Amino acid sequence: MNKTMNFSGGPGALPASVLRETSIAIDALPETGLSVLGMSHRSDWFRGVLDEAERNLRVLLDIPGTYHVLFMQGGSSLQFSMLPMNFLRSSGKHAEYIVSGYWSAKAPVEARHEGATRVVWDGSAQGYRRLPAPAELNLAPDAAYLHYVSNETVEGLEFANIPGLHEVPLVCDMSSNLLAAPLDIDRYAMIYAHAQKNLGPAGVTLVILRDEFAQRATHALPTLLDYRTHIQSRSLYNTPPVFAIYVLMLVTRWLRDEIGGVENMAAINRAKSERLYRALDAEPDFYCVHGERACRSTMNVAFRLPDTATQAQFLDDARRAGLHGLEGHRSIGGLRASLYNAVTPEAVGLLSEWLGEFRRLRG
Repeated sequence: MNKTMNFSGGPGALPASVLRETSIAIDALPETGLSVLGMSHRSDWFRGVLDEAERNLRVLLDIPGTYHVLFMQGGSSLQFSMLPMNFLRSSGKHAEYIVSGYWSAKAPVEARHEGATRVVWDGSAQGYRRLPAPAELNLAPDAAYLHYVSNETVEGLEFANIPGLHEVPLVCDMSSNLLAAPLDIDRYAMIYAHAQKNLGPAGVTLVILRDEFAQRATHALPTLLDYRTHIQSRSLYNTPPVFAIYVLMLVTRWLRDEIGGVENMAAINRAKSERLYRALDAEPDFYCVHGERACRSTMNVAFRLPDTATQAQFLDDARRAGLHGLEGHRSIGGLRASLYNAVTPEAVGLLSEWLGEFRRLRG
């Protein structure tokens, strides 16, 4: 059994049962006798994979029939452009953005190519250490949409409440916390999330899009960049990432059958993050958490040590202990433990205990 534990911000850990089934499928799928890596995206088998993945997601997240579930490519970076292309260009309105971290700062840059864009809150002056209170958001009731990132993976910040005005379409990048807890789907016009966090390996991007919002999209768009193209083709307009979608389907089965749904997953995730934060907070003169306490993420725990030499020693010792992926993002440095769904409570317990040991040995 592999004792290495993956706390990387991405690609993130996958459930053990999903890895086992995937390894079998790479050799030969029981249903077809062919490797999943050689299966045609036009086959009946893959149509069944797409359909099951969508059904499972609708059950797990309580997605009604008024929303489309699309399996796309290009990650959040493409969605940063597609969103304003479809819903800002030719709208006669402006779009609004909350900039709360490294990733959300990238979104309005792309939107400005398509139309008027207004940043309604920017946390860069405080080093992205907190999130806005509702009273700090000066929102316009006639905006084309409001965009935000629900969980900042780099800085370890997570919105506890849903921002925005009910009359303005709300769009959210949930790449690092979708499926980690229940959500109020009716509040959103559009949600998107790239994989390699909670959904599966990189290559697929999930888009959940309200039909009424989709019909507002501008016309005369490039075919591949029009959401309606993917709605009409049921995610098969161009060759999709078959392997990534297959693993995503297995992950939804795991959440449904082994975990028992996202409510149970949320309870597990809260317990994991609370344990790790307790371990860090027990040594406040040595471990410094990046985000303010009220904004701390359940998915990504960003922290620092007193100096870079100690941080380098921390990473070396951690790897020898089988604790991998603890490097902080290149934009802010430091350290980061990502506690995505497939990171087990046992792994988090070992990391939490190891933090105390490292403090005693190296502090």
